[in-house]
Amino acid sequence: MRYEIRVDGRMTETLVKAFPELDHVLMAGQTILFGAVVDEAQLYGLLARCQSLGLRVLELRQTPS
Repeated sequence: MRYEIRVDGRMTETLVKAFPELDHVLMAGQTILFGAVVDEAQLYGLLARCQSLGLRVLELRQTPS
């Protein structure tokens, strides 16, 4: 499954490196993290990492493979 996590603000390179398993795109006022997620445990782990880093998740969605 592929997922997209839309985060408020432009993440720094240091923050982006906290998600080595995902690619990213910086947009006006947002960062989109995207990539393959193997199971729910990994998905919840990614969300927990966002929370622990103080990132505000705006949207989470599954994308077509």
